Amino acid sequence: MVIKVVRGNPTPEELAAALAVVRARAAAAASVPPAPERLDEWADKTRNIPRHTLTQPGPTTWRTSYWPR
Repeated sequence: MVIKVVRGNPTPEELAAALAVVRARAAAAASVPPAPERLDEWADKTRNIPRHTLTQPGPTTWRTSYWPR
């Protein structure tokens, strides 16, 4: 990491304080855990509509729609 003072003449203590803040922010940003790749099952929208339980169109669909699967 290269930091260059463009304007002004900071004292060594001011420069050290500024560098400590910048390095602390960089370390905090690097230590953020990655987001989970998979959603929780309760949040999964495909869980609410299972494909194997969908009824197929036909003459008895209305009758069999409430049968246990």
